[in-house]
Amino acid sequence: MDFIFTRPDSKAAAAALEVAHEYAEPWLLNHSLRAYSWAVAYASDADIAHDGELLYVAALLHDLALTPPFDSHALPFEEAGGHLAWVFAAGAGWGRVRRDRLAEVIVLHMRDDVPADDDPESHLLQVAVSADVSGRGVDRFSEQVTDAVLTRYPRLGFADAFLPRAEDQARRKPRCAAAALMRDGWAQRITGNPLDAPGR
Repeated sequence: MDFIFTRPDSKAAAAALEVAHEYAEPWLLNHSLRAYSWAVAYASDADIAHDGELLYVAALLHDLALTPPFDSHALPFEEAGGHLAWVFAAGAGWGRVRRDRLAEVIVLHMRDDVPADDDPESHLLQVAVSADVSGRGVDRFSEQVTDAVLTRYPRLGFADAFLPRAEDQARRKPRCAAAALMRDGWAQRITGNPLDAPGR
């Protein structure tokens, strides 16, 4: 079980965690850490080979553009986050192809489903974030995994903190993915996430 909480052993992974600690509020930091844990647990269960370092860094940075220092006045937050991650990866010494992949994974976490065979890291992050934000597919995870993840990284009022940020993105950027999700009942799914059920 501990493997779902183990950070990849690289300077980039350590730096991504440091950046997330510095800029993400506790509820958002825990969301990012849960996203990685859900993704790794699902990858193990479904036998999906993937690049662990790429997935970890993407998970830790994927929502940083929802924070005031990195909020874009024009770009959807996932696109702004992709640019931010690209710059981070350049500083970490990653080559252009790997930087582009990192940005792509972050952008795609708010897009249509990506098959694991086409892009395992994007698929895993989509599955993980969807479960953590709105409860979609949360039944993929055993009670043992769910309890372990929520004990290690508590929700800390995630829905109440995340929803206003998502609503703000939708209001200011009506053509973005968040706005489309809001029109499709995302707010209700966020507030009704079974991960936030009383007694959970």
